Amino acid sequence: MLKINNLTVTVENKVIINDLSLTIPKGSKVAVMGPNGSGKSTLSNVITGKFGYEVKEGEILYNEENILDLEPDERAVKGIYLAFQYPLEIAGIATSSFLRSSLNAIRKAKGKEPINTREYLKECNLVSEKLGFDKSFLSREMNKGFSGGEKKKNEIFQLLMLKPKFCILDEIDSGLDIDSLKLISKGISEYSSDANSMLIITHYQRLLEHVRPNIVHIFNNGKIVESGDYELVKILEKKGYKEFN
Repeated sequence: MLKINNLTVTVENKVIINDLSLTIPKGSKVAVMGPNGSGKSTLSNVITGKFGYEVKEGEILYNEENILDLEPDERAVKGIYLAFQYPLEIAGIATSSFLRSSLNAIRKAKGKEPINTREYLKECNLVSEKLGFDKSFLSREMNKGFSGGEKKKNEIFQLLMLKPKFCILDEIDSGLDIDSLKLISKGISEYSSDANSMLIITHYQRLLEHVRPNIVHIFNNGKIVESGDYELVKILEKKGYKEFN
């Protein structure tokens, strides 16, 4: 699904990702854990094409296509989705309108007609029922006045509506109470399938207790310093990041 080969990335001439190679197979859940400043969020931003990063070396292959020259929206319509740690507020645009526009952009890229109102509302209702969401947030301005937990729930709602093939969850669990974490985890589990792949970026064990990854990588100083299965998460919880440099 996604393969990174010998990737080196700089910001203002400072190396943030250092000769990284990483494979995320189809149908897998891969977790990347690391301390603040280790390069985790830079990785997600480079995969999705955010501006401000300079790729010095390497390639990112998505379904065997090097996507580094593609614009962020081109990567999105190919099925790459990023659930933000700090989702943006967009004043003047209803959440429902934003989501429908995003969905239609993907449909257009696939040669499909725009989704009609009846079908769109039916899909919204279906996803809301699965997650136990209050649909009233769809009429509110995009993330405007949303609590931190509501913003994260909105990200997961979009994930299930847009149905990307590759999803990056960038610290989606930060700042969540227990009930919100369970709801977010339920949405992630609903999305997970043999057809989709997932990169989970987090500091903590608690999300991974609900969404068990197939592979865990510990990230530090822009590179992978240790890899393993879920047992590595337990070791990290006991010893901390200082043991992995």
